[in-house]
Formats: sequence, structure tokens, C-alpha cells
Amino acid sequence: MIGVVVPAHDEEERLEACLQSLQEAARHPALGGEGVTIVVALDACTDRSAEIAQRHRVKTVSLDRCNVGAARAAGAQAALQAGARWLGFTDADSTVAPDWIAAQLGQVSDAVCGTVEVRHWEDYSVSLQQCYHAAYIDRPGHRHIHGANLGVDAGAYVRAGGFRELRTGEDVALVESLEALGARIAWSNVPRVVTSARRQYRAPGGFGAHLAGLAVPGLASVAGGCP
Repeated sequence: MIGVVVPAHDEEERLEACLQSLQEAARHPALGGEGVTIVVALDACTDRSAEIAQRHRVKTVSLDRCNVGAARAAGAQAALQAGARWLGFTDADSTVAPDWIAAQLGQVSDAVCGTVEVRHWEDYSVSLQQCYHAAYIDRPGHRHIHGANLGVDAGAYVRAGGFRELRTGEDVALVESLEALGARIAWSNVPRVVTSARRQYRAPGGFGAHLAGLAVPGLASVAGGCP
């Protein structure tokens, strides 16, 4: 069985599209009918996120940490307890391609670090978009790490110690632990994920904060936790 984990903190505006894309990916014929368990880790949610998850009949776990590392870890633990051999991770403000799960497995590795694509830039300027695209590598061999497009063999995940309770950088910390163990990591752009360029991002120092830093020259980091 394959587990897919989605951390969510007040994501009622975007969670529906995310879950629809994951459920389509779970039906991809290349999986040969293997089961897929989708786990939404509801972290300090006060909106309709839980209701949306229940309507889609996915598994949920609840916590009140306002911490993406803790949320990913809780979701991963639930998937492992359900018998997952592979863990896929994305974000509630992202949508995956129909072959996303199959594409991760097709890399035949201990972990897959994928790229992300932004299609709707909201009110970001054209010059910022050009700056972003000039620096971003969307091809095999890239070195980007995104929690929105990450896959890990269950055994390798456990040996690496899983996600640490970090408010940001939990994905980087996990990959560094995997590298220290000598895990086979595929740096691939084949598994496709479209993510949000929203300004009201959740993780300080995450992808949204990176875009905000491009918009404000000299901004090295963005402080704060859940809004």
C-alpha cells in the first residue's frame, strides 16, 4: 500500500482541488490496482478543512501544533501504521499530476525530490516571475527540495528518523538525514506538482517566503508561524 500525506492548516480554499488530484493519481493504471491511503494531517484547523477531508473519505489525523514538521510526521505515522511501503508528500495548496504517484515509484530509488510549477502568479510582477524562472532548475539533476513534491521509501523514512518538529525546513532536514545514510535519491522533474504563489503562506522560510523574499530585495527570512 502507498501512503500520501497532506498537512493542512485552515486550507478550505485549496484542499478540495488537492484531494481531487490525489484521488485521480491513486487510480492511475500504472499502479496496477495497489491501494493508496491519503492522510490529511489537520493542524490547528478552525475552518472547513476537516469537513472537506471527510467528504472525500480520506483518512485524517488531528493535532494542535501549528507546525508543518509535526503535521507531516503525524500523517506519515498514520500511513505507516496502515501498512504503507512508500510515502508521498504534497501540500494542501498544491495539485499533483494524474501520474504523480506512479512517476515517483518509477524512479526506483529510496527517495524522490521533485520540482514544482507555478501557473497562477496572483499579483506578483512579471519581473519577479522572470527572476524566479532564471534561478529555478526544472530538469533532471536539480537540487531543489520541496515538501509539496517529495517521496520516500517507508523503510528509508524510518531509518532516517522521519520528519523533525520544525516550523520550516523539515523537508530539507529529512533529505539531509537520508543523504547521511547513503540513500539513493532521485532528483527528478518527472513527478509533476503545481503549487500556489499565494502571499498568505503557511511555513516561514518555505516556498511562499522564498517568493516574498524575491519581491523584497534583501529579505533573508520571514518570521512568524501560523497566521
